[in-house]
Amino acid sequence: MKGSADEKTLGSSECWEIIHLPGKPPICPDLQPTVDVLASAIEAKHANTIVRKLNHIAPLEGLRHVKRIRKTCLDGGKSQLFVIIWMASGSNGEFNHIPEDVRELMNTYQLSTFTTKVCKYAATTKEEWEEQCKLWPTSFHPPTFNIDGMAGFSEEDSLSVFNFMKHAVRIAKSSTSLVNAAVIVDPSSGEIIASSSDEVLYHGALTNGSSKESCYSKEHKTTIQDGANEMEKDSVSNEAKQSYMDVSCLHPWEWLEQRLHSSSDSWHPLRHAAIVAIEKSAARDRHLFPMDMRGADSIQEDHKGPTPTGSPLKRQKVKNDESLDCNMNVSKYNSTRPYLCTGYDIYFVWEPCVMCSMAIVHQRVRRVFYAFPNPNDGALGSVHRLQGESSLNHHYAVFRVVLPKEILD
Repeated sequence: MKGSADEKTLGSSECWEIIHLPGKPPICPDLQPTVDVLASAIEAKHANTIVRKLNHIAPLEGLRHVKRIRKTCLDGGKSQLFVIIWMASGSNGEFNHIPEDVRELMNTYQLSTFTTKVCKYAATTKEEWEEQCKLWPTSFHPPTFNIDGMAGFSEEDSLSVFNFMKHAVRIAKSSTSLVNAAVIVDPSSGEIIASSSDEVLYHGALTNGSSKESCYSKEHKTTIQDGANEMEKDSVSNEAKQSYMDVSCLHPWEWLEQRLHSSSDSWHPLRHAAIVAIEKSAARDRHLFPMDMRGADSIQEDHKGPTPTGSPLKRQKVKNDESLDCNMNVSKYNSTRPYLCTGYDIYFVWEPCVMCSMAIVHQRVRRVFYAFPNPNDGALGSVHRLQGESSLNHHYAVFRVVLPKEILD
C-alpha cells in the first residue's frame, strides 16, 4: 500500500518528458547568422567534375555543414543545379582574393556568378535546419544522446530516469521545509551511490533527506527549535513550499543575510545537496575500498590526466578487505575502486547553481538530470550553460525531466 500512496503523491510518470539541454542556447530559426558566398548555376553533366575540383582547390572551411550543390525545381518539371564557388572574406563580404585556379575553373565552364547567403553555423534543432534550407541546403545531425558513450533513452531507460527522479522528489519533500535533493546513481548497475538534501542551516542534521530538521528561514528557525506544535510546523512548511526560500541553489546568497541575523554556528553556507551527496559518495568509496599509502600513491599516479567525457567507469583495482563492514548500506559492489564519480548520473529536483555545477564537473559526472529550472542562479540552462563551456576539462550531458509542479505539493 505504501508504494501506491507514493505513486499517488508523486503523480503518474506517463506525461513526464526528458528534454536534452545543449551546451549552447538555441537560436531563433529566422535570426541565425549568415555569411556571403559566391555561387553559380552549372550544367548537370559537369556537376561531379566541378564539385570534385572545387573541394580540392576551394574547400568550404568553417562551413562543413553547408552542402556544395543546391537543386532547384523549375517550371515544367525541370531542375537547375547551383554550386558554391567561393566564400566571402572580410567583414564587408568581399571576394577580392579569389585564387587563380578558381578563376580558371570559372572561365573553363563559363560560370556566371552571383552572391547569396548561407547559414554560418550548423543547426542544433530541426526548426533551425528547416529555416537554413530556405537559404541554402545544409546537413543536420539530430542529437542521438549516444555521443561519447552516453546511453540513449529507450522505454526502459526512461522508466529508470523517472524512478530516480521520483526518489529525489521524495527526499526533497521528506523534510518539514521543501529543499533541493541530489541523488548519485551508477547507471551500469542501477545502484544509488549516495543521496542527500540541503544541509545549509543544520550542518550534519540530515541523513539522506530523512530528517525532519532541514533548512528553515530565519523567521521560522526559533519556532521549530522551541518545539512549536504541529499546526505551526505545517504553516511553516506550506509557506516555505510556496516561496521555495529554503532551496539553497535557488537562493545561494541567502546564507549571508541569515548569518547577519543569527548567532548560531550550526549551519554551513556551502552544504548544498550536491556537495553533501558528493561527500557521502567519497565516504562510501573510502569505506568499501580502503587503501594504504602505497595504494593511494598508485591511484594518484594513474589519474593525473583528465578523464575523457563519456569514458567507461574508470576504476582502480584494490584488494578485497575482509574487515569491510557487512552492515554498510550498499546492496552490491565489485572489486574495483571508482575514480570520483566517473560514469555516474546525478539527479536534482532543482537546477543546480554555479557552485554545485562546477563541483560535479570536478567529480567527472556523466549525465545530469533536473526537474525544475532555477531562474535565479541556474548554471545548466536558465542563466548559464556550463555544459557548453569549452574551457572546462570535462563536460557532461544535461537533461531536464519535465514533470508537473503540483508534484511538490
